[in-house]
Amino acid sequence: MFFHTLSNPLRIDIISSLSKGEKSVTELAKDLNVEQSKLSHALKALLTCHIVEVEQRGKRRIYSLNKETIIPILNLIQKHSCDQCQICAKMEGKNANNTKR
Repeated sequence: MFFHTLSNPLRIDIISSLSKGEKSVTELAKDLNVEQSKLSHALKALLTCHIVEVEQRGKRRIYSLNKETIIPILNLIQKHSCDQCQICAKMEGKNANNTKR
């Protein structure tokens, strides 16, 4: 079920956005250019699998990645990509060269 939850492009985009910091639904909708109703459905699935966490702050619900499990997994994936994956390493090299221009 975990990988099935991650198979949705919108959910991956949410995880990517939240990897940069916590956000409200309004901030996520603006960042991802998606309707709040679609976003809410995707967030519910991510909450069910404990991939994201939510905190009520006044009238706002603030979403963040699960700090105990998901952030370490993302760090491990990043490390693997940089250290082990030749395709990712080549892409990183291209990206580094493009930002130098």
